[in-house]
Amino acid sequence: CISSRLPRSFPAVPILQALLYKPLTPSVIPRVFHFRASPNTKISSRFCFWIKPRVPPQDFNIFRAGFSANFTAMTGSSSKKSSSVYDFTVKDIRGNDVDLSIYKGIVLLIVNVASQCGLTNSNYTELNGVYTKYKDQGLEILAFPCNQFGGEEPGDNAQIAEVACSRFKAEFPIFDKVEVNGSNAAPIYKFLKSSKGGLLGDGIKWNFTKFLVDKDGNVVDRYAPTTSPLSIEKDVKKLLGLLDSLKQQHIIPSLLVK
Repeated sequence: CISSRLPRSFPAVPILQALLYKPLTPSVIPRVFHFRASPNTKISSRFCFWIKPRVPPQDFNIFRAGFSANFTAMTGSSSKKSSSVYDFTVKDIRGNDVDLSIYKGIVLLIVNVASQCGLTNSNYTELNGVYTKYKDQGLEILAFPCNQFGGEEPGDNAQIAEVACSRFKAEFPIFDKVEVNGSNAAPIYKFLKSSKGGLLGDGIKWNFTKFLVDKDGNVVDRYAPTTSPLSIEKDVKKLLGLLDSLKQQHIIPSLLVK
């Protein structure tokens, strides 16, 4: 932001021109248009609300809309917030874009995986078992390799695919290696963490943290790395609607007996 030590009244045009990357027309911001500021005022993205314009309201609204669009373009920020996992596009293990909206209506189990972790054998084995059992019922597992925990996923994408698909026989999709913590965390992981925090904060603690997502793209649960995939099978069945069908199967025969 532009900050401090400013006179109480000063021309706004040069500053606004710099922020907007282009000259302002007099019809929108005339030369008599000034800020009123204290010596310690800081100008930020919200400064539009502090301005006392000497222009017709409709012209000021045009300026405010233009500034908002340009500020977003400069900073990459936006007021729009993602509401589901379907708002994201990720890359698969071959580098191709995958729009996650293709999974609408499907229950998702999203996992950050690693090839050389002490949890690798058990998790891949059990994930395969859960996937084989429920993939035809509407479950998809999305695996995101990550090397942030003990450097236990050091290989490139080709090496990762070899381990996952050849050694562990994974049939579920493996995606591009990502970061899940820090400023370079993949956007999908920022969303997952903000939707379901962990026991000691939002950050991913280790490999094989699991997020369960319902058919509407909402994050409904989060599981620690040491949580066995088999132990969350009941939660998966509930989202798939399989528990309700099992209840009906038990209720109908009991009614016939009576």
